[in-house]
Amino acid sequence: MLTHLDSQGRANMVDVTEKSVTSREAVARSRVRMRPETLDLIQNGGHPKGDVFAVARIAGIQAAKRTHELIPLCHPLMLTSVKVELTPEAPDAVLIEACCKLAGQTGVEMEALTAASIAALTLYDMCKAVDKGMVIESTCLVSKQGGKSGDYQRGEG
Repeated sequence: MLTHLDSQGRANMVDVTEKSVTSREAVARSRVRMRPETLDLIQNGGHPKGDVFAVARIAGIQAAKRTHELIPLCHPLMLTSVKVELTPEAPDAVLIEACCKLAGQTGVEMEALTAASIAALTLYDMCKAVDKGMVIESTCLVSKQGGKSGDYQRGEG
């Protein structure tokens, strides 16, 4: 059942008024493929725009906090934690993982996915002058805990 549709099939924001406040957490992932030379430039601090990972991390955190402004039917949430990690994967990729937490009435999957996506887009933006062929791939929900629908853990693959 699609919860963002009313009885007439019209889009609406889900009413979470009666839902219990519970601890909720979600982890999302994205990967950016690039030329090995681009990854080397990022890792060795030789990028003319500065610390690419730091800028992408801050962008991901900011994006998680503003998800409700980007995704029309998302609730504004009081996130208690947002962590964005960028890990080089030799020879040609960066893995981005975003973890969002709160105590609330609705989940944080969209916030984690938005954080991972915007961090990936920011990495692309920072490096596009040296590598326009980068590819953002494999953006997905890795896990979620809490809420009525229970826990979820993505299988391998």
